[in-house]
Amino acid sequence: MVRRRLCNRGEGNVKMTDRVGDQSDNGPTARDLRLDLFRGAANWAIFVDHIPNNAVAWLTTKNYGFSDAADLFVFISGYTVAFVYSRTMAAKGFVVAAVGILTRAWKLYVAHILLFVVYVAAIGYVAQSYGHAHLLDEFNIRRLVADPIEFLKHGLLLEFKPLNLDILPLYTVLMATFPPVLWLLVRSPGLALAISFAIYAGARIFGWNLASYPDGTWYFNPFAWQFLFVIGAWISLDRTGLVRRLIASRLALWSAVLFLLFSLVVTLVGRFGLSEVMPAPIADLFLPNDKTNLAPYRILHFLALALVVASLVPRNATVLYLPVLRPAMICGERSLEVFCVGIFLSFVGYFLIELVSGSIAFQALVSLCGIGLMTAVAYYRTWTKNLQSASTPDRLRAV
Repeated sequence: MVRRRLCNRGEGNVKMTDRVGDQSDNGPTARDLRLDLFRGAANWAIFVDHIPNNAVAWLTTKNYGFSDAADLFVFISGYTVAFVYSRTMAAKGFVVAAVGILTRAWKLYVAHILLFVVYVAAIGYVAQSYGHAHLLDEFNIRRLVADPIEFLKHGLLLEFKPLNLDILPLYTVLMATFPPVLWLLVRSPGLALAISFAIYAGARIFGWNLASYPDGTWYFNPFAWQFLFVIGAWISLDRTGLVRRLIASRLALWSAVLFLLFSLVVTLVGRFGLSEVMPAPIADLFLPNDKTNLAPYRILHFLALALVVASLVPRNATVLYLPVLRPAMICGERSLEVFCVGIFLSFVGYFLIELVSGSIAFQALVSLCGIGLMTAVAYYRTWTKNLQSASTPDRLRAV
């Protein structure tokens, strides 16, 4: 009863967003609730992590391993887009699938520009009205205020990004360039993965990256991060059974656990400034954690974590249908809206903590209220989508 009710509640949203197959609970193309759950949790973690000096951020994975919520977000995005549009490609052809992907990329771009404008306006207003001019430097918008036309132009070109507005431009670029990757993944998945790895290796060896304005490079190097995106896409289309065999392998599982424990120790040592207690070769290799160019150990850590989670929580695990997890799943289903709201709220949370109180209790209150607002937005958007779907005549809905 519980399982069927939860599936029915999400059915309308599946039609409007990432439809990953039919509504059969046990069919091979059934919606994998783990994707929504962990994408929603990633959005919450990104919000919490983006509030500077927030003690609640110690609850997120970034403090206990090499990878963090950004890795999870990119991997799941690659997995879902390949899963959805490979079926569109099989049913309606490559052109229709490519148009769908590019339409999604355009929506991401528009969402980023809207967020960019609101975000900058809010920071500028607070800095001016409350005498917190230092916010202009902390959020990298002082030069935009001094020369708005030039910086807005580069903002539209995704070359200028205020603090914390890096993920959507990365996602937009990955989506916009994905159609030929999908075409090759469907026909020769091994070759597609090999080419992606070659680009990743070239980025790390030769320093390939996109330029930022007025100086520097992208914080998330798209030439490097595309590899994790393509790994997610490749796994979603796996025809070799390799993923299932790895999940079933006790050797692979215990190897993953050992690497996660090693990552935990190294990360905690680095967090507490005790790198001198580690052997120099280990400290030099893993500290500081190279997020910009997606260090290989970040990929290994994320895949090890994914393997352990997939082993412990299979796709039809009863725990996935518990009502307590539904808010995170709704946030995962409405990921774009929730992400944008979370980025804006991270600035609001930081300002409130600075203005009112820096106590741990107030930080926890701000974090919980922010997550509550993000969840409310997700439920509201799902409700409006379902209303729209219910009010659309069947003859128009089929068009």
